[in-house]
Amino acid sequence: MESFYEEINNKHIFTPTEDVVMTRGKGIYLWDEKGKRYIDCAAATFNLSLGYSNEEVLDAVREQAEKMVHITSSYMCEPVAKLVDELVKVTPKDLTKIHLKVSGGSTANEGAIKMANFYNKKSGVISMFRSHVGQTIYTMNVSGLGFRREPFSNLGNANIVHVPPAYCYRCFYNSTKDKCQMMCATRIEEFIKYAANGNVSALIVEPIMGNGDNIIPPREYFVELRKLADKYGFALIFDEIQTGVGRTGKMFAADYFDVQPDIMTIAKGLGGTGFQIAAIACKEEYSKMEGFYHSFTYGSNSVSAAAGVKTLEIIQRDGFLDNVTNVGEYFVQRLKASQQKYDFIGEVRGVGLMIGFEIIDSKGEENLELTKKITKMAFENGLILRTSRYGIGNVIKIRPALTITKAEAKEVCDILDGVFDMVQRGSIKAVESAIKTDAYAEPSA
Repeated sequence: MESFYEEINNKHIFTPTEDVVMTRGKGIYLWDEKGKRYIDCAAATFNLSLGYSNEEVLDAVREQAEKMVHITSSYMCEPVAKLVDELVKVTPKDLTKIHLKVSGGSTANEGAIKMANFYNKKSGVISMFRSHVGQTIYTMNVSGLGFRREPFSNLGNANIVHVPPAYCYRCFYNSTKDKCQMMCATRIEEFIKYAANGNVSALIVEPIMGNGDNIIPPREYFVELRKLADKYGFALIFDEIQTGVGRTGKMFAADYFDVQPDIMTIAKGLGGTGFQIAAIACKEEYSKMEGFYHSFTYGSNSVSAAAGVKTLEIIQRDGFLDNVTNVGEYFVQRLKASQQKYDFIGEVRGVGLMIGFEIIDSKGEENLELTKKITKMAFENGLILRTSRYGIGNVIKIRPALTITKAEAKEVCDILDGVFDMVQRGSIKAVESAIKTDAYAEPSA
């Protein structure tokens, strides 16, 4: 007989979930209905910057909920005013206007592009191969993952140009770091001239790719992007949905790479412990678009704004971001040590607690099958991991809550080493016996 959860999952859930029922979470840990504990190294799709059930955020939310859960964004309320003020203080210096009437990363990115179009009266957009961007019809067009558009005949691709990212490990231009002429940036000028016919309103880029393989460009890349934006008069938009709010060891990746975007989008970690909130920060000149062009029902939600205010306060405390950097360096050190031992681990790359490592075959190519097996084995051993490109990529991501300690990071690495050792010893049959399904596909973000 099916359990209640199995019946709902099999018969009524639009996108069926894993068959494990989670019942509670605290910090970096989750527990299922059988009492088994898991370390969540995905931080619930990278949303929980402060982990599960952060008491300080919950207290701030309870206090606000007693006063007012939601109000139309036509009126001001205290938590919204405080959040706007705080975001102006922590975002790059020229971003003095904050738009909170968005409800998630997709609508924030779409709104940012609208702001650029409205300001410069152009329509073309440049995006990167492998980029996520969002789930709305328009942002799926802008996305650099073309397979997401395939079933939808109503999606056009007008005025959107996709270009290769700064993926040094697998350089599109077949260059190497010692010979690199930053073609991944400089050749965008040819795309502007010929593919877009000069009609470029915005270039949107994740400073570190989230869903797209944890690609980390060199700092010089962003210098070139800034030059192109200034030369051709388009908006440089930083999609900081995943990189923002402390993930890189800086408040934003723009700080880490020392670059000034024209517009920045923020979501996910801003809710601290899972509250839904998003924001667009922009320069003054991009703020002239009327609100009715981009405004959503639960934008500027007062309870979520209270969560955002408390989250930013906690992240700015002495030592918080230093811990992100230090624990991130520990992860990278351990993973690079594993890379020397296990021939199926390719490049390890990470900034702060935004870390990824490639799983490869004997020729150095992407090993998708083994990637899935490793993540499934890790789950069986109490470790939740996500892989790139909606579970069909070969990069395993380490993105725990920013509150993780070095002792907890050691536990994660020890579990991983145990899994790696089983694979390296040729225990593929043992690995396969641990897999309950033929393939492990991630749910979408």
